[in-house]
Amino acid sequence: MSGVQKLVVPEGEAGSRLDRWFKRQFPHIPHGRVEKLLRTGQLRVDGKRAKGNVRIEAGQTIRIPPLPDPTVQKEKPRVSDKDAELIKEMIIFENDDIYALNKPAGLAVQGGTNTFRHIDGMLPVLARKNVTPRLVHRLDRDTSGVLIVAKNAKAAAWLGKAFQSRHARKEYWGITNGVPRPGEGEIKGYMAKDEGPMGREIMAAVKHGTPGAKHARTLYQTVSEAGKRAAWVVMQPLTGRKHQLRLHMQLLGTPIVYDPKYHSDREQPGGLDEMLHLHARSISLPHPDGRTIHISAPIPEHFELAFHLLGFDANMPIELMEE
Repeated sequence: MSGVQKLVVPEGEAGSRLDRWFKRQFPHIPHGRVEKLLRTGQLRVDGKRAKGNVRIEAGQTIRIPPLPDPTVQKEKPRVSDKDAELIKEMIIFENDDIYALNKPAGLAVQGGTNTFRHIDGMLPVLARKNVTPRLVHRLDRDTSGVLIVAKNAKAAAWLGKAFQSRHARKEYWGITNGVPRPGEGEIKGYMAKDEGPMGREIMAAVKHGTPGAKHARTLYQTVSEAGKRAAWVVMQPLTGRKHQLRLHMQLLGTPIVYDPKYHSDREQPGGLDEMLHLHARSISLPHPDGRTIHISAPIPEHFELAFHLLGFDANMPIELMEE
């Protein structure tokens, strides 16, 4: 075991999430152990307790508790040839700073309890000059679409600031069970963690002041309808809360098709694949040099089937709502 360490955040790491910064410094520490260190207050920022999603700043002092010696840890699992090929096939955009991946539905972004196959574990395949790319945001396991990965610490810093300041503009496509009324608008309110059926964690709408409550805002518009059965809806999250879009569509009474956590008693539209129909279609990123990088991800096969059966035209021009 090591002793207590106190590390100062350098300029190049400013804007990083605390948990991701820690994982880069100590990759041999399992994700569950990192969460426990945060939960128990052993991992601190400037002497204070902190959550894993807090953005660290240059000059801050991070207290690192005694950690196991990495030389006695088991060797990290090797990325299989199949997964090495998969992560390369996901790349839809690349420049000096970032990779953009088209994440398939069903693949986790990070590891966790009983989750051993995930994108984070595949990223060493894309390492260059011993620098492994790092995640800068996440998608739910069952959500497909654009996922941004930083190639270096500098890129991670400016991307972190772009997501935190809401300057990164995201567009999601969803197919809803039923047709939203009104057809377009803004959904806003507070949400917090709750316990769903069988003890599964879900998010729930709560009142302001509820412990753990965070404000969430979503713009949405219905692009096309299939009678009263279903609709193609475009969503723009103005905040980045866990399960935000899925909860907001449920609150409208028209949950995303085949959402296992946020649903209604209405029968699902017939003929569709039993998969969550939510896709991170595109993202616009403001680059520090003044450019805007726009990246789109093609829709997956289960979306293509749904569009065909429901009569939706994926090439229909869409004019996004303004905040």
